[in-house]
Amino acid sequence: MKHIFFIDLDNTIYFTKPNEAQLMGELYHFLENLDLGISDEEFQLAKKEMLRTPFQKVAKKYKFKEEVMPDILAFLQSREVTQPLKPSDDYHYIKSLKGKKFIVTAGFEKQQKSKVKMLGIANDFEKVHVVDVSTTNKKEAFKLLIEQYNLNTDDILIIGDDAESEIKFGLELGISTFLLDPENLHPEAGSTFRGTDLSNLHAAAGQ
Repeated sequence: MKHIFFIDLDNTIYFTKPNEAQLMGELYHFLENLDLGISDEEFQLAKKEMLRTPFQKVAKKYKFKEEVMPDILAFLQSREVTQPLKPSDDYHYIKSLKGKKFIVTAGFEKQQKSKVKMLGIANDFEKVHVVDVSTTNKKEAFKLLIEQYNLNTDDILIIGDDAESEIKFGLELGISTFLLDPENLHPEAGSTFRGTDLSNLHAAAGQ
């Protein structure tokens, strides 16, 4: 039975798309007033990816101008979510798992922790660990938590929606994974368990 859980935040505990205006409206407006050095079409594509992918990765992929990046990063580092967010309808499956739960999320510390606060779920978790993808990744975060809390990898289940981040890194560390893929975006991705929702999460955890 698994009793330690490393859980992604965005598009796992709650979904970004229904909250797009609140989460991204200010950022979109800020970016629209900068010369990013990309076409309008590329900007629209980048906006879609920002809902699922850490900003720095999107900026690198679409080759945002280097000279505007310090201003953008300063803006993002200062942002907080100040309006209530709603956990996903499946969140009760996560909340009812027996054991210690850790949120491991990529992004900007102030912003990610404010999301947890606005979701009203902080007390459900042992710790909220925010990964700065400009300097590290979730694999290193998992290793750090395992060391800090003296955890056994056999006891851990990693839950998330990103096949190329938490799921991939979990498998590389020999840890069981649950890929949440409601839109079947990653049909070929490896994962110990998977689902289009979280209804079989307890079975995956052996609970």
